[in-house]
Amino acid sequence: MKVYIYILNTLADWEISYLTAELNSGRYLDKTKPSVELIKIGNTTEPIKTMGGIIITPDESIDNIRFKEDDLLILPGADTWMEEENKKIIDIVSGIINEKVIIAAICGATVALANKGILNNRKHASNDIEFLKMFCPEYTGENFYLNQPAVTDDNLITASGITPLEFSYEVLKRINVMKAETLEAWYQLYKTNESKYFYTLMESLKEA
Repeated sequence: MKVYIYILNTLADWEISYLTAELNSGRYLDKTKPSVELIKIGNTTEPIKTMGGIIITPDESIDNIRFKEDDLLILPGADTWMEEENKKIIDIVSGIINEKVIIAAICGATVALANKGILNNRKHASNDIEFLKMFCPEYTGENFYLNQPAVTDDNLITASGITPLEFSYEVLKRINVMKAETLEAWYQLYKTNESKYFYTLMESLKEA
């Protein structure tokens, strides 16, 4: 399957690090499932600098991407989501979300979606309900807001910027690239820091 990560200046490194590490390495993925192709896309192919000062160069411009059903598009948080150059990807999202492309947005990216009206009739999470109402004049989805770390509503996954683990768990569960027992052990290991889950994780990787 194809996983696209939208790369933009001031990208919040920690919010997608669990996902990029696991999807790129494939170390815990179910080897009986189709392989994952991780593709970095940007408004242009010019390098960007993350919040942590890391330079990332997109593989492709969004103008050259044709999203298909069950592709995954990850929208990381950043301080620059309200800048004009990032409106193009949100315009694209408003179309492809109805074509069953999976959209995973965290932190500032949820604000951009809310401001486009995309969250008005879908269950979602974000940093805070009042935060959305304050910064998003087009947002009227208060009745669909869930005060949870991360929320999945069909092909939309949203999360608070301080819950990257829960966000990653919801994404990995939705795209079904790990065995269920592997994913649960992986999540519990990082959530609890209890070594027993490491052994459960390793055991889950053994072929039946």
